[in-house]
Amino acid sequence: MRISSLRLQLLAWVVLPLAALVTVNLWTSQRNALTTADLVTDRMLVGSARAIAEQVAMADGVLDATIPPAAIEMFDTGDRDSVYYRVETANGRLLTGYPDLPEAPRGGSIEASYRDHPLRLATLSHAVIGAGADSPIRVTVGVTLAGHDAMVKRLWFSAFAQQLALVAIAGVFVLLGLRRGLAPLIRLRDAVRSPDRSDLDPVEVPGAQSEIRPLIDALNAYMERVRAQIAAQRRFIANAAHQLRTPLALMSTQASYALRETAADQRQEALVALQASSGRLARLAEQLLTLSRAEPGSRRPRADRIDLTEAARQVLESQAPKAVERNIDLGLEETGPVAVIGDGTMLREMIVNLVDNALRYSKPGGSVTVKLAASNGAAELTVTDAGPGIPAEEREHVFERFYRIAGASEEGSGLGLAIVREVVENAGGSVTLGDAAGGGLKVEVRLPLAAPDETPVRSPAR
Repeated sequence: MRISSLRLQLLAWVVLPLAALVTVNLWTSQRNALTTADLVTDRMLVGSARAIAEQVAMADGVLDATIPPAAIEMFDTGDRDSVYYRVETANGRLLTGYPDLPEAPRGGSIEASYRDHPLRLATLSHAVIGAGADSPIRVTVGVTLAGHDAMVKRLWFSAFAQQLALVAIAGVFVLLGLRRGLAPLIRLRDAVRSPDRSDLDPVEVPGAQSEIRPLIDALNAYMERVRAQIAAQRRFIANAAHQLRTPLALMSTQASYALRETAADQRQEALVALQASSGRLARLAEQLLTLSRAEPGSRRPRADRIDLTEAARQVLESQAPKAVERNIDLGLEETGPVAVIGDGTMLREMIVNLVDNALRYSKPGGSVTVKLAASNGAAELTVTDAGPGIPAEEREHVFERFYRIAGASEEGSGLGLAIVREVVENAGGSVTLGDAAGGGLKVEVRLPLAAPDETPVRSPAR
């Protein structure tokens, strides 16, 4: 069964290994208790045998073996043990005791069965002065194992109680530690779920440990991305509402005028104007969508390896009909593939806006040239036209959204260069404006070159 509680998981990881160690310790404690009981019992057996042996003496030329009560009473532990003994001479003559009692090896003890009872026995040799050939005597003492087993149980249960208390105390301290250690997580949860929290401001958890800090930072970074996406959506909606209101009103007026007109030529003029307005509106909507996609945080960034030369060639092919219509020489100067890393679709839209602006503002009979080269670790894209150019004091303002130079003859939305800057900055590059050699505007875009790689260079989608 999988535990879903972090507190219980941590508690289990601490207590279960501890319990396993305690189990091993209990096994060793049982062995130690058995060894201790064996040692105590053997010492008692030797002491009892020595007490009996010291009472054996010569009386009237005959060996006399008297069993002292203390030799038997020392086994009286309240466990109703039975004591057996045997005293015999060196040549095996029984002096007193149980003749069939097993004999233990000298200097040691054994466990044996006697009269259907397990016994622990010890044998002691003792010299008797004046006994002649009967010396030394051998004294064997055996006792049943009730007291021995009771001692093992008492020692083991004492160790068991101590180990159990240790696990319980450790569990309590672990729970207290977990409660204190997980408090920052609880505060983080409460901060995120607080009903007073209606925005996406960063979450602060005082006293958060270094292990929890990355989680808080990741959460704040995620909320920052969400906040940026929401802001981008709001800006797009506001810009779209503001910019689409006038073209839609104009189209409505033109459509109403065309409906009212009865003269065919005037109606045709109104419909042509309506068609032109719809084209400008479509271009405006396309630029608004492009600007929305180009804003940071509006979409997941891509890192494709793009051939900028192929992208420019595709754009010029699509813009060629417009150049022919306006009698403008549209050309491309390149020396081969120029690879950059970025979003292929957005980079193509950047080139589209640059070429569209150049064609829009160039005079008929003029020229628009797109030049591509790689220099000093950067890709250089230059677009020059034969238009009126942009005054130096206006060049920074034209990158602002919807900014139009006063007195501009061509209609536009003021979004083209704003889109270019957004795309270029997202790709880690820069864009500058200058004067063309033969008059007009020169736009220079610098983007970081892609590192040499065996990965095939992709062409942006058309």
